[in-house]
Amino acid sequence: MPIRAVLWDIDDTIFDYANADRTGMRQHLELEGLPEAYASVDMALDAWKALSVRHWARMTAGETDFRGQRRDRVREFLSRELEDAEAEAWFGRHAAHYEAAWALFPDVLPVLDLLAHDYRHGILSNANTDHQQHKLTTLGIRDRFEAMVCAVELGISKPEAGAFHAACEELALDPHEVAYVGDEPDIDASGAVAAGLTGIWLDRRGRGGRPDLVTITGLDQLPALLAGQTRFGAPDTFR
Repeated sequence: MPIRAVLWDIDDTIFDYANADRTGMRQHLELEGLPEAYASVDMALDAWKALSVRHWARMTAGETDFRGQRRDRVREFLSRELEDAEAEAWFGRHAAHYEAAWALFPDVLPVLDLLAHDYRHGILSNANTDHQQHKLTTLGIRDRFEAMVCAVELGISKPEAGAFHAACEELALDPHEVAYVGDEPDIDASGAVAAGLTGIWLDRRGRGGRPDLVTITGLDQLPALLAGQTRFGAPDTFR
């Protein structure tokens, strides 16, 4: 049966999260000052990225909530005990710079336009619904997606099969009728395949090394792939 819908990851798939996060934090530190624990701004940026990954994983595992992981990141990054209000205020000042740097990848709108008439579209994210709603609305594309399922409210996260199945149910489609596009080979593409969807790894950085996965290096390759052309490193079993 042909693909009828595309489910999308957001961060580092359609939204250039890595660049926005790094740019926003760099601007924030120019005003706040470099914490004593870091010898350079680049060292601080790398530490912030690592902390973001770790505390986000704690949130998706149910160990903390969305605001709690933000506060914990700030405390660990600054190596200081802070009241909740202090940590929230510091993160809020950072968020203003971060949001000012928000941008879609250049290939997103052209591909959404190309696919608009032939496929339905939805979102499956391991994030918070309110945050992702705000992000897509600010970026001007929320109306491109008829469904949005986010792990924080769902209670399970990618790569668990139940997360993918919940998004398919939101679209009233069977998993084999849905493709999932994301930038993480295991959490996104491999998880989708295990759940019965067509998983597509968007390898923007050209990491490679996953011949087991349907792979594209840019969204401009997606329309041909969905139409059944299996170049771009996709396994021959793609349907």
